[in-house]
Amino acid sequence: MEIKKQSAISNRMLRRKEIKVDFARNKGLYLLFLPVFIYYLIFAYGPLYGALIAFKDFSPIKGVLGSPWVGFKHFIRFFSIPTFWTVLKNTLTISISTLIFSFPMPIILALLMNELRNHRFAKLVQNATYLPHFISLVVTCGIVKDFVSDTGIVTTLLSHFGVPQVTLLNYPQYFVPIYVVSGIWSTMGWSSVIYLSALTSIDATLYEAAEIDGAGKWRQVLHITLPGILPTIITMFILQVGKVMNVGHEKILLLSNDSILDVTEVISTYVYRVGLLKHSYSYSTAVNMFNSILNLALLSLANRVSKKVSEVSLW
Repeated sequence: MEIKKQSAISNRMLRRKEIKVDFARNKGLYLLFLPVFIYYLIFAYGPLYGALIAFKDFSPIKGVLGSPWVGFKHFIRFFSIPTFWTVLKNTLTISISTLIFSFPMPIILALLMNELRNHRFAKLVQNATYLPHFISLVVTCGIVKDFVSDTGIVTTLLSHFGVPQVTLLNYPQYFVPIYVVSGIWSTMGWSSVIYLSALTSIDATLYEAAEIDGAGKWRQVLHITLPGILPTIITMFILQVGKVMNVGHEKILLLSNDSILDVTEVISTYVYRVGLLKHSYSYSTAVNMFNSILNLALLSLANRVSKKVSEVSLW
């Protein structure tokens, strides 16, 4: 027993010594990291204390600690509302549609831009595709609403293919396609940056060897380019799966109206309406916590599956 205790003490002392040496050697890096650490400590981990109100009947006068405990009362209330399954279905429909159609687009754009040999034209394409990312969401939604109005350019073009020339956002069946396509337009260019960066790390001699062996562009993409950026694609996919339930309420509220409320009411908009407009702080916190737990479960599942299938994972 004494030998084990002595070895444990010596291991601790050795670790402390290693940490001290590492701090002394990398002072500059730790100083650079300090503002980031403080930021996340204040704005990410600090607010977790407020999650306690999901299990309380929160009163601003009594405070978080002074408010009475109610256990899972607010969670049960959310599961019991008549619109629970509608809200959950709408959230999954919008988020999964966005994941399926939006996720591949930056990869395709990056592959296409990587094949451009005219650098001026490549820069023009990059600037044109990056620009929507920097436009305010309010402005973007205003443009979308104008385009899909009964006299808008998109509606006019679609009318030639048999689509009625009406304000499309007044009809529930058109909301999800409009939401997804507008999302692709505004995020595709900026999201392609990470894939373009990954493409630069692929060894150019692999392409030269493939050309000597008679491989065309398509075979080079399939056997060199895609395998080369596959770890980046998998990592980004895992992160996207972890945000599946995070359908932002801002864009939906800006595009929505009363005639399509049945398909636009998602968890985030429900939290906004109940929490901020009706001041049900404890209830809305419980709903949001349920949403976060689902995201965490999906992230863990995607990470585990990826680790088994491809040996690429976040942890």
